[in-house]
Amino acid sequence: MTIIGLHHVQIACPAGSEDLLRHFYGVVCGMAEIPKPPVLAARGGVWFAAGDQQLHCGVEEGFLPALKAHPCLATDNVDGLAAAIAGVGAVVLWDNSIPGVRRFHTTDPVGNRVEFQQVPSRKADFYV
Repeated sequence: MTIIGLHHVQIACPAGSEDLLRHFYGVVCGMAEIPKPPVLAARGGVWFAAGDQQLHCGVEEGFLPALKAHPCLATDNVDGLAAAIAGVGAVVLWDNSIPGVRRFHTTDPVGNRVEFQQVPSRKADFYV
C-alpha cells in the first residue's frame, strides 16, 4: 500500500459564496471549474482544477475562515498572479522565509488563507 499523490484539498465556505469563489479562483486565478456530481451539487460549494489535483470549496454551517491552515497552489507566473490578485483589492503578502522559493499569501473572498508558489524550473530546485 502506497500513497501516490493528493487528489484534492477541501476548504470551507459559507452558503451562497459560490459566485465570489468562482470569480476569485476561476477568473482571477484562472482555474477551471469542475462540475460537481449532482448528488453533491445539491449541497452547494464549487470545485476547481489545480493541475492534476482539485480544490474543493465546501459549504460549512457556522463557517469560520481558515487563518493558518491553507492550500498552497503552484503557478508558472507568481508575479503575474500576485498582480492580478492585488488588482481586485486583495492583500498580497510576499514571504521570503524559504531561500529560493518565490511565494505569497493572500485571503480568498471569504477570508481563507491561500498560498501561491512559483513552480520551480526543476523539481530538484523546489527546496533549496
